[in-house]
Amino acid sequence: MTPRVVGLDISLTASGIASSTGWAETVGAGGITKLPVWDRRDALVGLAGEICALVKQPDLAVLEANAAAAAYGGASERAGLWWLVVDRLRMAGVPVAAVTPGQLKLYALGKGSGTKGAVIEAVTRRWPEFRTGGDDDLCDAVVLCAMGLDHLGAPLAPMPRPHRAALDKVAWPEAVTT
Repeated sequence: MTPRVVGLDISLTASGIASSTGWAETVGAGGITKLPVWDRRDALVGLAGEICALVKQPDLAVLEANAAAAAYGGASERAGLWWLVVDRLRMAGVPVAAVTPGQLKLYALGKGSGTKGAVIEAVTRRWPEFRTGGDDDLCDAVVLCAMGLDHLGAPLAPMPRPHRAALDKVAWPEAVTT
């Protein structure tokens, strides 16, 4: 049986989610950073719930590591959402792995750096079954899902050795059952 893996690229306005069952979609909300603090907290909790409702109960969730130093606003809110999702997954007993942007690009491109466009092109070519429409959040989620499946011995597609080197750099959870 193929393991059920979900890849998550968490953001406030467009969290990309891709499942090994073949679907990918984005979930998000605008204006969170402009809300009063308690309303902001409630919006983050609600968004985390919406994300986790889609994720359900996979064998493994692979998240892009929180990019707190990113050049756009809402770093505190993005970090809060990331940890809320991790907490909900943990409470549901879902094993979680965090993948850095460099590890994601290494798996997708064979090197630890590259443009969003290069990742989109790689996903479109290598995993055409996912309908991403060129959305970089969905493409990142597909790569994360593919990494999790490859780690569990059920790769979505054959991957060259330089790409697979990214798997050795991830701190995978110990208790993953398929």
